[in-house]
Amino acid sequence: MSENDPLPSIDFATFVLSLSHSALMHLGEAPDPETNKVETHLPLAKQNIDILGLLEEKTKGNLTGDEERLLAQVLFDLRMRYVERSKVK
Repeated sequence: MSENDPLPSIDFATFVLSLSHSALMHLGEAPDPETNKVETHLPLAKQNIDILGLLEEKTKGNLTGDEERLLAQVLFDLRMRYVERSKVK
């Protein structure tokens, strides 16, 4: 993305997916967009996953069905990936 590219509009799904991508990057499953390198930083991945978990807890009852499903699906996937990466250490 260049400086002249328009930024996507921000909604709940975009926010969740942004945090999810950050967690995937720290899990070593996506390249850093700045350096294009793939590196693993499990504490940072866990922090992003914990933030998403906190978001799920604090928004309970205030999300649409689609938003709830997205957040639950993202959290399940990231937690499973984190457990797998933690075993590799």
